[in-house]
Amino acid sequence: MIFLKTDEEVELMRASNDLLGRTLAEVAKHIQPGVTTARLDKIAEEFIRDNGGIPSCKGFEGYPAALCTSVNEQVVHGIPSEEVVLKDGDIISVDTCVLLNGFHGDSAYTFPVGEVSDDVMRLLRTTKECLYLGIDCAVTGKRLGDVGFAVQNHAEKNGFSVVREFVGHGIGREMHEDPEVCNYGRRGNGIVLKSGMTIAIEPMICLGRRNVLIEDDGWTARTIDRKPAAHYELSVCVRNGKADILSTFDYIRQVLGERFI
Repeated sequence: MIFLKTDEEVELMRASNDLLGRTLAEVAKHIQPGVTTARLDKIAEEFIRDNGGIPSCKGFEGYPAALCTSVNEQVVHGIPSEEVVLKDGDIISVDTCVLLNGFHGDSAYTFPVGEVSDDVMRLLRTTKECLYLGIDCAVTGKRLGDVGFAVQNHAEKNGFSVVREFVGHGIGREMHEDPEVCNYGRRGNGIVLKSGMTIAIEPMICLGRRNVLIEDDGWTARTIDRKPAAHYELSVCVRNGKADILSTFDYIRQVLGERFI
């Protein structure tokens, strides 16, 4: 069932997403060679709780952490660990959700660590472009297939591949609501988008083949060919003419300055 949100509910979601954006920016301050992903997780959880929120991911279906920290070939749901130490040339996708005032926010950002290769930097930029092209289609009267087509077309046109096993989703009082928001599709297909629908759009794009597997921890998804993958995500509300973006990368931009992608 798809729940259309009232204007008041959308503003509550904007507040939860604002806290989420500030959380990712706080994490961004500490992303550098030599830092463990467990350290990033601790920083995020403390920041969320200190600001009145709850880390939605922690405990969800048994997930053990506040953040998903996916490094290099890990696509999504990487578990923070003291054993994972970031090094120069890595990329790390940081994905998390925040519950505040009864509503969830959801966002993800892939950060370069130090100096990364030109091919990987192009992957990051293209994946982020895919996100915004998908958001451009999240307007009243379009269909979900239009969103997926926009993402897939731009990724494949640039020589990259689109993960099929993991998708975006509705969001609101629950972290995952209907509908599923695929990153591939055909224009004109799928359900019609209506004003008040709130969805998380999250392209997961691979430098190599799109095939993935789940590692032994039961959570971490990585590319089979072990080539890097990128992941960007924003929560949006469908509106007439132009989507209302509820989460934000602006706080990350303030932290990274000229290093912001």
